[in-house]
This record gives sequence, structure tokens and C-alpha cells, in this order.
Amino acid sequence: QVRLHHSVPICCLPGCTFCSFAHMVCSRVGDGPLICTFLVPPVSYDYSWNMFRCIGDYLHLFGVIVVLGTLYKNKSCRGISRGTHILFLGVFASRYLDLFYYRQSQYLVVFKLTYMITACLVLAVFWKLDHTYERKKDTCSLMVLLMPCVAAALLLAQDYTIIEVMWSFSQFLEGVAMVPQYIFCYRGTGANDIGVALSVMSLGGYRLFYVANWVRKRVQSPEYFDAISWIGGFVEISFFFDYLLSIFTGASLLKSVVLKVDKKVIELPRGFLCLDVV
Repeated sequence: QVRLHHSVPICCLPGCTFCSFAHMVCSRVGDGPLICTFLVPPVSYDYSWNMFRCIGDYLHLFGVIVVLGTLYKNKSCRGISRGTHILFLGVFASRYLDLFYYRQSQYLVVFKLTYMITACLVLAVFWKLDHTYERKKDTCSLMVLLMPCVAAALLLAQDYTIIEVMWSFSQFLEGVAMVPQYIFCYRGTGANDIGVALSVMSLGGYRLFYVANWVRKRVQSPEYFDAISWIGGFVEISFFFDYLLSIFTGASLLKSVVLKVDKKVIELPRGFLCLDVV
């Protein structure tokens, strides 16, 4: 026998993962009925309101808008990696599960929904302009990027709840989301298009402002520690700095490695590691 407070029609089996996700507390007194109380989702206060974080948010959004504008202007997907935008959609879909869990400020809700909607719009345009999509040049295997992110999230998540594991996964995935686009750029595809170049600079560089935000928070609050975000951010800006290095000096520490790994993966039997995902 189960009695629900507030008549909440949710599964209440002991140890149920969904009950944990839905923020319910289940208890039993002796041999009495299992009593499950639905708790009101708490307000999220962990957003860092400062100039660096806001600039990073708007620069990221600007980069996505430039991508959409470039696709519309050129009526072509030339020079743009679909794989990168699939990964960004994965980042948003896994990170923003908290929209169903926390009450949040209007700023956060608007930005999170905007990121998800624009990511879907970009992929919809790719579907519409499929005849212009450069499949043979967008060769980066998404599974090669996804698997380490899944493993890292399972190993390093601070708490094994759905939201925490998915949030950790999104941080690591964001760190490598631009790799397919960098492979495009390293090969010179679409390098002369100002829209492509501007979008790459925006989507690759916005994380620099998040790093400045982390440094500011660390200085103001020495107890602040967020290793998962820092690892993802370090990976992302490492690829971005290497990309800048290849543009301005012609030298690159990661370019040859990335292209060699990509070539080896392409040479694997068709279908291995789900290469057809893009």
C-alpha cells in the first residue's frame, strides 16, 4: 500500500531512480504503508552574474546566429561541420535537464531554450540543404569523441544522479564539440568565407570568458572548486589556441595529431565505431 502526499502520480518503488530525479522522499514506519512526499523543486542560485559570464553567453549565441546567417546567405552548408552542431545539441540536451528540476531566473531559461532551439534550427537547415553538405570532408567520428566523454562523466561525476552525470557529460562533450569544425578548417575547407571564420572564432573563443569567470570566482571565494568544468574548459581552449596558432603562424601542436587520428579512424571498416553517425 502506497500513500502519496499531494496526490502525485509518480512511481514510488524503494530505490527508484525516477523518484530521486523527481526529488521525492519515501519513508516507511514499521510495517506501515510507504509514504512518498513530493518536494517543491528548489530555486537555483548557482549562476555567476558577472561581466565575463555574460560576455561568454552572448558571444556563444552570436556565433550560432552567424552560422544561421551564413547558411541562409550562402544557401549552402559548405565549410560548416554538421558534426560540431550535433555535439552542441547533445551538450545542451544533457546539460539543461535542470529546466525540469529547478526554478530558475528568466535570463537562464531564455538562454537555455534559445541555445537548444537554435541548435535544432541549424540541423534543420542542414537537412534542408542536404545536397550541399560536404560529407566526404566532415569525417570526424562522433563516437570517438563521445565515448571518452561518457567514461569521464561516469568516473568523475560527484554524485550518481541523472542530472549530475548528464551535466558532467555535457562539460566534457563541450570541450571537444568544436573538433569536427577544426578538422574542416585545418583542411582549408571554407576558409575564405568570412561567416565561417567568424562563427569559428566565436564558438571557439567564448569559453575564454568562462575561464575568466572561474578565475574571478576562485579569487573571490577560495573554497570554490569545479574540477569537471575546468577540465572541459582546458580541453576546449587548448584546441582553440592551437587553431589560432595554425592561423597566425602556420605552426600547430595538435593539427597533425588530429588529422592523423581522423585518417586512421576513416580507414577502419565501414560502420566501425558508428562512423555513419554524421
